[in-house]
Amino acid sequence: MTLGFGDYLSLLGAEALLTGLALLMILIGLFMKNKNLMGYLSLAGLVVSLYLVMGADMTKGALFYGTMEVDALSQFFKLVFVAVALIVVMAGLSRYKDSPAQDEFYVLLLLATVGMMVVASSMDLVTLFIGFELASLSTYAMAAFDKEKKNLEAAMKYFIFGSVSSAMMLFGFSLLYGLTGTTRLAEIAAASVASMGPATLVALLFVVAGFGFKMALVPFHMWAPDTYEGAPTIVTAFLAAGSKKMGFVAAFKVLFIALIALSFEWYMAFAILVAITMTLGNIVAIWQKSVKRMLAYSSVAYAGYIAIAFVVVGAANNGGVLDLSVAQNGLASGLMLILGHAFMKTGAFIAAAVVGYMALSEGRKNPDDLEHYAGLGRRAPITAFCMLIFLFSLSGIPPTAGFIGKFMLWGSAIDSGLVWLAVLFALNSALSLYYYLRVIMYMYVREPAGAKIAEPRGYVLAMVVALAAVVYIGLFPQAFVDFAYSAAAVLLH
Repeated sequence: MTLGFGDYLSLLGAEALLTGLALLMILIGLFMKNKNLMGYLSLAGLVVSLYLVMGADMTKGALFYGTMEVDALSQFFKLVFVAVALIVVMAGLSRYKDSPAQDEFYVLLLLATVGMMVVASSMDLVTLFIGFELASLSTYAMAAFDKEKKNLEAAMKYFIFGSVSSAMMLFGFSLLYGLTGTTRLAEIAAASVASMGPATLVALLFVVAGFGFKMALVPFHMWAPDTYEGAPTIVTAFLAAGSKKMGFVAAFKVLFIALIALSFEWYMAFAILVAITMTLGNIVAIWQKSVKRMLAYSSVAYAGYIAIAFVVVGAANNGGVLDLSVAQNGLASGLMLILGHAFMKTGAFIAAAVVGYMALSEGRKNPDDLEHYAGLGRRAPITAFCMLIFLFSLSGIPPTAGFIGKFMLWGSAIDSGLVWLAVLFALNSALSLYYYLRVIMYMYVREPAGAKIAEPRGYVLAMVVALAAVVYIGLFPQAFVDFAYSAAAVLLH
């Protein structure tokens, strides 16, 4: 099918809109003294982009000579990326109000979102890497945006580890190109990579290592806790809920399309990584006194949970014959957990940002310390209630998005015969209850750590929107489950 300019504009309208808006904001920012309008421009642009993403025709086929494709999978992840960016911008209306540099913050946020969306649509190693780097370079700058010592340290660690992971991933891509003579994912799969000898396994090793950094799987997770703790908290929310999901969609595309013939090899690798990641993430989270750092290790554990999808799909590929039903269940379950985690983790970090704002306004040190959550239910009731629901959802308590995703993923592990993994998953979920309930106990049982304080409107709006999404997905999951199954079918057809 030959596509015209109008088709391209309708299919990639969200990316075009956000790119154009970012460039326009750079120009406008040169002449404006009061830049508070920038946040509202970004908000409007993201709302329209969300509408364009949901309204795109997913039957048009390949774009730009097969290097990109708009389908259910790409739109599922674009929904996640744009929704997370939208919530972060809402929080930014309070966080960067009256800041002379807020235009730069929103431009970086929009460009990072565009990079993630490019990755979601990529069907070629080159476009995938370009999208990765656009998002990565923008988020490196965002991590250091406040220019405080801890921000700069966090950004430097993120930059160094991100650069190493990009180099490893690119080296793996170059080996795949050398072996197959193409960068198209479907053509790499058709080139019978599995029969090309040891060089293929070396390429797989570097690709898995590169994606492991992006997804924060152990032992490639070292950057995440320090970066999440040191970066501005709303930037941390964007990294944990958005940037990490970009790593998952890229890994899904490369492993399930280009390297499905090597499923036994990466299945075994991910089985080990998953078990270690979720266990280590939860155990280390227990000992944290910083709530941001606790949420960071919780995010590492969640990376392990979501990566169960790789193990289930690998287990379903028995002797080169893929059990589509089992594989689709596993991948759709992983996608549902990605969707739920995006909202609940964004909301939890924004709630942590409110507590940090309160602590700093009272002249307290270590604004992320758990002690500042004492009596939060009386000091900031909206923030405390939202945090309560987010922590319940992260624990997997119904009726929340976290419960739906965890339950589906647990069931898919059982169906694929991975009983040991399902048991380990359940034990780790139970273990995580300890440190989530500890925060809840501080908020509602301990005596207040200070006087009641006005909760910033932008933060409250962001938390309420995230809360509504978490509860709505938990109460009415069917439409999202159908969307996830459609997205999974794209990769497993």
